[in-house]
Amino acid sequence: MSPPSPALDVLVTGGTGYVGRPLVEALVARGHRVRVLCRPDSRVRVPAGAEAVDGDALAATSIAAAAVDDGTLVHLVGTPHPNPSKAAEFERVDLASIQASVAAARAAGIAHLVYVSVAHPAPVMQAYVEARSRGEDAIVRSGLTATILRPWYVLGPGHRWPVVLVPVVKLLEWLPWTRDGARRLGFVTLRQMVGALVHAVEHPPAPAERRIVEVPAIRTPGSGDDPRSGG
Repeated sequence: MSPPSPALDVLVTGGTGYVGRPLVEALVARGHRVRVLCRPDSRVRVPAGAEAVDGDALAATSIAAAAVDDGTLVHLVGTPHPNPSKAAEFERVDLASIQASVAAARAAGIAHLVYVSVAHPAPVMQAYVEARSRGEDAIVRSGLTATILRPWYVLGPGHRWPVVLVPVVKLLEWLPWTRDGARRLGFVTLRQMVGALVHAVEHPPAPAERRIVEVPAIRTPGSGDDPRSGG
């Protein structure tokens, strides 16, 4: 990864979770000023060097109060271990939290919103894809400057069961008639995901632009970002 950019003010929601903790550690190591919005009982999980801020990631006022004007907001809140039985949680947590972050970003004058969505279209997990897609729509309608990352499954500690499918996915990525879909829905590692998020934070798109980062670009940050201007 290239040398750190000038220090940025970054607020992370979901910063004590599976992707959030290593991301916060990476941002702190690169000299950024990082705040983590968390519940009081999660303070012990906030990595050293970051500031823990008590708050509610489902409440726009709480997020806005923790944000720094002209800073970056990274939204990582979501239902852990999503599966089809959790459709109600996708609405209550995943969708509600990104809607709150969008409202907070507008109210607090956030310069750049980074959102982890999900790869789509996809043949499974329809309720999850729907909730995340509606989150993307909320960002586009807001006119915010944003980067939207679309992983399918992030392989890492406690999230390794799909590793047995990696050879199959590699084959599908190689075959011309399945290549596009397989690449869009391919696996990424936790290290790749954190690297792509750090790159997104340090390289925001132009003002009022929405950048979409699909799986191939998550695997190699900066190699194939797809800048798209919204509405």
